[in-house]
Amino acid sequence: MSTDQDAVPAHRYTAAMAGEIERRWQERWESSGTFHAPNPAGSLAGDGEVPADKLFVQDMFPYPSGAGLHVGHPLGFIGTDVFARYYRMTGRNVLHTMGFDAFGLPAEQYAVQTGQHPRKTTEENINTYLRQIRRLGLGHDERRRISTIDPGYYRWTQWIFLKIYNSFYDTALGKARPIAELETEYAQGKRSTPDGRGWCELTVAEQAGIIDTQRLAYLSEAPVNWCPGLGTVLANEEVTADGRSERGNFPVFRRSLRQWMMRITAYSDRLVDDLDRLDWPEKIKSMQRNWIGRSHGARVRFAVGDSAIEVFTTRPDTLFGATYMVLAPEHPLVDEIASTQWAEDVDPRWTSGAATPGAAIEAYRAVAARKSELDRQENKDKTGVFTGAYAVNPVNGKQIPVFIADYVLMGYGTGAIMAVPGQDSRDWDFATAFGLPIVRTVQPGESHQDGPFLGDGPAINSEFLDGLAVGEAKKTIIEWLQERGAGEGTVQYKLRDWLFSRQRYWGEPFPVVYDEDGRVHALPESMLPVELPEVDDYSPRTFEPNDANTEPSPPLSRATEWTTVELDLGDGLKKYRRDTNTMPNWAGSCWYQLRYVDPDNSERFVDPANEAYWLGPRPAEHGATDPGGVDLYIGGVEHAVLHLLYSRFWQKVLFDLGEVSSDEPYRKLFNQGYIQAYAFTDARGSYVNAHEVEEIDGKFFWQGQEVNREYGKMGKSLKNVVTPDEMCDGYGADTFRLYEMSMGPLEVSRPWATKDVVGAQRFLQRLWRNLVDEVTGELRVIADAPDETALRLLHKTIAGVREDYAAMRYNTAAAKLIELNNHVTKAYAATAGTPRALAEPLVLMLAPLCPHLAEELWAKLGKDTSLAHGPFPQAEERYLIEDSIEYPVQVNGKLRSKVVVAASAGQDEIKAAVLADEKVLALLDGGAPRKVIVVPGRLVNLVV
Repeated sequence: MSTDQDAVPAHRYTAAMAGEIERRWQERWESSGTFHAPNPAGSLAGDGEVPADKLFVQDMFPYPSGAGLHVGHPLGFIGTDVFARYYRMTGRNVLHTMGFDAFGLPAEQYAVQTGQHPRKTTEENINTYLRQIRRLGLGHDERRRISTIDPGYYRWTQWIFLKIYNSFYDTALGKARPIAELETEYAQGKRSTPDGRGWCELTVAEQAGIIDTQRLAYLSEAPVNWCPGLGTVLANEEVTADGRSERGNFPVFRRSLRQWMMRITAYSDRLVDDLDRLDWPEKIKSMQRNWIGRSHGARVRFAVGDSAIEVFTTRPDTLFGATYMVLAPEHPLVDEIASTQWAEDVDPRWTSGAATPGAAIEAYRAVAARKSELDRQENKDKTGVFTGAYAVNPVNGKQIPVFIADYVLMGYGTGAIMAVPGQDSRDWDFATAFGLPIVRTVQPGESHQDGPFLGDGPAINSEFLDGLAVGEAKKTIIEWLQERGAGEGTVQYKLRDWLFSRQRYWGEPFPVVYDEDGRVHALPESMLPVELPEVDDYSPRTFEPNDANTEPSPPLSRATEWTTVELDLGDGLKKYRRDTNTMPNWAGSCWYQLRYVDPDNSERFVDPANEAYWLGPRPAEHGATDPGGVDLYIGGVEHAVLHLLYSRFWQKVLFDLGEVSSDEPYRKLFNQGYIQAYAFTDARGSYVNAHEVEEIDGKFFWQGQEVNREYGKMGKSLKNVVTPDEMCDGYGADTFRLYEMSMGPLEVSRPWATKDVVGAQRFLQRLWRNLVDEVTGELRVIADAPDETALRLLHKTIAGVREDYAAMRYNTAAAKLIELNNHVTKAYAATAGTPRALAEPLVLMLAPLCPHLAEELWAKLGKDTSLAHGPFPQAEERYLIEDSIEYPVQVNGKLRSKVVVAASAGQDEIKAAVLADEKVLALLDGGAPRKVIVVPGRLVNLVV
């Protein structure tokens, strides 16, 4: 008796055959350099002139995790590959490659645990990653691969850091300029020094101090997230909402440390305004605008004795309602203005039981230092203490008490607020808790009952502002303040300068040294790259997790032979000290699109001709507003703010300095969705292996016990991972690619169901069967011309698929190909074969989605060159013109029939055809309709 295995025809398209085909074509593409994109200049230049029509498609930099890929990771990678393959087939010069954002905390943490060098771990992970993505048939120009951990790459990351360090922002010109030009202007007297002395009268240290305050990269005592349990400073994104480290769950404290900063705030306006020039999702633009947080308002000064507290407010029209002030506990004025003792009539709620204001402030600061930024902002218990000082409200001369409270942060605004409880919820709650006056300055609506009024309305209780609308009241009060020197209109931003230091080993070393006086010296380009030294222990020194008063001791501090160095920097051999911090991994991903363009250039970070060709603006097509940059950038929404904002900042600095021709890195951005999958938990709430769960009568069981099903993002922690290797083994890479692209719109998250993959496989098997005899392996293609119906469907499909590929509607492109193939199956399966005029365009249209199978069929069709460079079919207009059109016929809004009329038919002809239809005649039963409404090209509705 034959088994099912024996019954499979020898030449059937199975997973095994798919695997063999895919390996063969991947090797051929690689050996032939099929996806090599020529540059205008340099080592990657092609023969002759490069095509004018180029396309640069880029995936967001992946981090090579040791866990490898699950099926959710390639979603965007396959999407960019389909897009790139389609346009390559239309004749465009397409640059598509992939590198690795390889510096990262996970590799360093693994090194701490095992002693294995993070480079070894990372390179092993990269090799695993490359093996997995190679199986997917991604059409990458492998010559352009880069990795941020390669010294040849981070040499240029260090070089860019020095370009930023040696620049300042000229506010008059609105652009960055070299520091050397700033020094020349001071020396020539074109700029005045802060105290009016001549430049030559200043010491070298004084000159350096003035210059350093204006650098775009500078050292500062900055508040940071210090985690003693990990022995390192953490970025905001590495701290959980409850103020603990994402890794290890250790407490995180805010404290000041001397750190490198990037003056990204200088570019706030440009970063906001230039969003309008980008083809990005509006949601992403809104997130960037909110992060930058540009607000128009006023700076107002409140006198406190001989000092003044300055606040920024977006609602200066509410000044008459300011009944108290609040400073951040760290505000430098707190100690200066605080009273030495309490007044006799002080409200006990204001003192927190302390004997003196100084004691109350000290105790409160200690508690605030242990809170996360999020906890401070929420300030659920509305805590605070009185400083004993009173400020004068400039609009009415009233004395109002000054508190400190941790819901005011030094890093936002001026670190001080005027509190208007009548118009602010937090101020209302604080005022209520501390018994402070509440004065409304905006007329509440009639329906408002109690509590702060947060809406707009006419001004009240505000003397000369009474009755004015908010906009007019703002304008009036700002003019009033400016006339009296009590304030001025201004713009404020939430964006803060970029903290650029990490107390880690696995990162780019800073290309600077410090002399015996602690002054910074930039290293010359000839000394780059500054490479990471070998160390015996990769762990930062850790401390008692709850001890916030410890000092960081980075791993690089152990490399004593490296940290202390003798150099001649132009004034003889001297001893210097290297920086033991490293750059954040954001650094390498800020500029990688530029290195993809020119990956092996040892003379420059990118050749100007190559950069202008691939990334330059296109004024001929888009006018002067075209920003340049990558033509299509695809990645997850999780990088909506920080990575994109940092990349834009670096690009703008390089543009200002004349190093690049485009002032934006990414012209068009697309965010793909996520792959989601079912996960299962047992009675304890622990996740169990989703692959081992069985469904019985609508319930789910794992090893005999019933488990709960939930739905979430695919990931290792939920034990619901499906790997692309499993899919390639079981179905083939082309089937996997087709299924992922067919699941729904690329930008929408979608559920994974392995059982549904077989649908994609069956389509490819039917297509194969239409062109290849499964028993003999011979081609089933005939020279006979298709009939008119098939030609119309073919050219309609070509037109639709071209539009879908261009718009990244891959699911609908696949549906159109399935529809065409179904027609071929019905019309020609029982005949001698499929007409070549149908077979060839069908294979070509399939190629972006299923490139290996398409190449194999193209070769069987007698073609001796790859189809990777086309041609892509063109629709013939004559087949797209409809000779007839079908109208649905509704009677009183319900569908009752359909009629077919000539496409050129007028309304009278359409009405006549409808009224002659048998079903309509039966419904009318000899009567006549009250109305016949024709919607041209869509439907006919009869009102009976």
